[in-house]
Amino acid sequence: MFGVYGDPEAATLTYLGLYALQHRGQEGAGIVSAKNGDLKRFVGVGLVSDVFPKNKQHRLERLDGDIAIGHVRYSTFGTSTLKNVQPLAADYAKGSVALCHNGNLVNAGSLREELEADGAIFQSTTDSEVVIHLMARSKCERFADAIAEALTRAIGAYSLVATNGEELVAVRDPLGFRPLWIGRLGDAYIFASETCALDIINAEWVREVEPGEVVVARHDGLESFKPFPPVQPRPCIFEFVYVARPDSHIFGRSVDEVRKQLGRNLAKTAPVDADIVMAVPDSSNQVALGYSHESGIPFDMGFIRNHYVGRTFIEPDQSIRDFGVKIKLNPARTAIEGKRIVLVDDSIVRGTTSKKIIKMLRRCGVKEIHFRISCPPIINSCHYGIDTPRRERLIASQMDADEIREYLGVDSLVFQTLEGMVSATGFTPSDFCLACFNNDYPTPTPQDFQSNRKARRHEDISQELGIVG
Repeated sequence: MFGVYGDPEAATLTYLGLYALQHRGQEGAGIVSAKNGDLKRFVGVGLVSDVFPKNKQHRLERLDGDIAIGHVRYSTFGTSTLKNVQPLAADYAKGSVALCHNGNLVNAGSLREELEADGAIFQSTTDSEVVIHLMARSKCERFADAIAEALTRAIGAYSLVATNGEELVAVRDPLGFRPLWIGRLGDAYIFASETCALDIINAEWVREVEPGEVVVARHDGLESFKPFPPVQPRPCIFEFVYVARPDSHIFGRSVDEVRKQLGRNLAKTAPVDADIVMAVPDSSNQVALGYSHESGIPFDMGFIRNHYVGRTFIEPDQSIRDFGVKIKLNPARTAIEGKRIVLVDDSIVRGTTSKKIIKMLRRCGVKEIHFRISCPPIINSCHYGIDTPRRERLIASQMDADEIREYLGVDSLVFQTLEGMVSATGFTPSDFCLACFNNDYPTPTPQDFQSNRKARRHEDISQELGIVG
């Protein structure tokens, strides 16, 4: 997610920012620009380079104006189709609105049912559209106040940028699940999910949008206010483990340094006698380096990655995921044949990808495989913007570590401890959402809202039938 206020090349800057954020979503991309209050939108399915290719520069050129917002889609709610690609845009009684949203609203289903019962017609199946409908119903005169009022009804994760063609509004949910940065480029204000997107346009890092903060960029500068009740922030620790680029700073920390410390902690708690340390690239590279530095075992590039293939974890279809493993990674046979290796990966989700990787290594004649995972076992689904499957499809919710080791066919398997993972960040467990590891959800879950809706329906039916409890 990326936004620019106050630069005549706003759409071009947004296009560049989306390139830097491509790792955060690969299913679709889009940009909305604003000039004199008029919004122009172009979205498409695929990578940024697919949606805005060099041979179709007119797509970008028509997005003129000094305000722009952009988004790369990674579906966690709604299908992976063109109608769900953001930015979403709509006209309503007070003008126009375009919105980008990073995160997931756990009460989107119940809000949608309520809005539809009141006559709302939805154009997409994404939870982000709920915010637009709530905002359009607000009686607030100011655009930023209407968005803030709408979000008081939303529960879950949202880092969000929106524009009405006159100003740009950025919001981060009170728990601060997803990162959001403010930058400066000359007289222009920049908003980006990660600092790597500020770097690509040589923007100055100003600060992170605080949890629960609304920031408004206008011609007279920035305005900030906090309309939500204060709570203890609980940002997603999986941003450090997997999602964010290592050259970014999020939640007040360097992702590169946190991942190296994850590797150092693993080497201390799970030492092994081996010949080389290697990573499953790319998100585990820094972890493997940290393990190597702490253990003294040499680091080597045991896999060569085809960088023209997307990140398999965030692709929506299992058949694509399986095929992607085969074309994404190729073992460097001479580096690993006959060796005892420490193989480092960021996580094990379903286990299917890891099993295929292990088989590839065995076929290359690896003598021993000691698998080290930079986070604890993932035993619960994420409801806040990470596309983990249902709990029953998470391997660690069905098997213990020794059963997983046997299933994968490795000589040893050690997961990072919860304490080791958190300590690598320099924070404490209470500073993060750790629900996927320990079942401690900081909000109600979608299942809670579904149960409440079922209970209300049962009560309504009982009243109609004259049944008294």
